[in-house]
Amino acid sequence: MTLPTFLNSVVGWLRAGYPDGIPVGDYVPLMVVLSRRLSTEEVREIATELSRSGAMPIDNADIGTLITKVTDELPDESDVTRVRAKLALGGWPLADPHTAV
Repeated sequence: MTLPTFLNSVVGWLRAGYPDGIPVGDYVPLMVVLSRRLSTEEVREIATELSRSGAMPIDNADIGTLITKVTDELPDESDVTRVRAKLALGGWPLADPHTAV
């Protein structure tokens, strides 16, 4: 899959923020943080790319389930804060990622 430039940037930020891979406990908060900035399809594409690289060892069914959970299950604010801090370490932009590239 060839991702658009800005989605490749997001994958880069995620890899920088999570150099050892994304822990299972961060999957849902990560989807919540990403879905605040990206469309559902963009989140799906990023999760698919991360699963291919092993950074998120899940399959397409798991990805769909995670995205569904985002709409029904809000993580603790401490989880979201932890994920935001990880993304900030990777250079996650404070601005809209569509305009940051």
